[in-house]
Amino acid sequence: MKVLVIMGSPRKGATYRATERIKEVHQSRDTVDFEYLMLNDVDLSHCRGCFICFVKGEEHCPIKDEGQSIEKKMHDADAVIFASPVYGMNVSGLMKVFIDRFSYIFHRPRFFDKKAFLLATTGAVGLKEVLGYLRLVASTWGFDVVAEAGLITPPAGIPQPASQKQDNDRILQKATEKFHQSLMSGKRSSPSLQDVIVFRAQRAAFEEMGSYSPVDYAYWKEHGWFDRGMRFYVQVPVNPLYDAIGTVVEFVLRRRARKVFQEAPKENVGR
Repeated sequence: MKVLVIMGSPRKGATYRATERIKEVHQSRDTVDFEYLMLNDVDLSHCRGCFICFVKGEEHCPIKDEGQSIEKKMHDADAVIFASPVYGMNVSGLMKVFIDRFSYIFHRPRFFDKKAFLLATTGAVGLKEVLGYLRLVASTWGFDVVAEAGLITPPAGIPQPASQKQDNDRILQKATEKFHQSLMSGKRSSPSLQDVIVFRAQRAAFEEMGSYSPVDYAYWKEHGWFDRGMRFYVQVPVNPLYDAIGTVVEFVLRRRARKVFQEAPKENVGR
């Protein structure tokens, strides 16, 4: 088993120490190889917002950096730990640059056989916001998000109450146990309501706007996601209520998309 840690902290502080604890627990039980991708040490450029990856495909991106090799690392791993401190009520700048650089994966998800662990640390607040954002990113990219941990870790010089440290240890231990069990089982979790809605909304959009987004349309068609029997990207049990809600969402969005495209000037098609 191989776990890739994508480290959004620019230093080896509280976030790094938490991932080391996760590593220790795993390696005490099974042969698990941990690899750290320290975002502060890699050549990853800012996204330019040119939309070429959306319109023509990611292989046409004008940026020449380590993006392709980093994506390969995610493909080669069995699981990915997305780790970030809270900076300004969001992920760190390093983590945001990383996420933006792979924006095309939001349209063309691909990591369905990978597990994800979400880790956030903060001096006081912002855990809910960061974990929620990372959850949306990882799940939309296709990852099976199986565990997450938010830890309060005061900055250097500020004492940490013993009770708070105990809470952190408990949270991290529980999440690590869950992550380990899921990683060893190899089974895919059932999608959440948010996951189902994202799938249905994207299916409606990309099928209806095929002329506007041919790369996305071709990708979805190739994977069979336009087939009406598909309730999610992969064949896993889907909560019937979630499926019903997703069906309504897809119906509404299809109607809206058709109206928009019918009213759009014909000369814009294919741009």
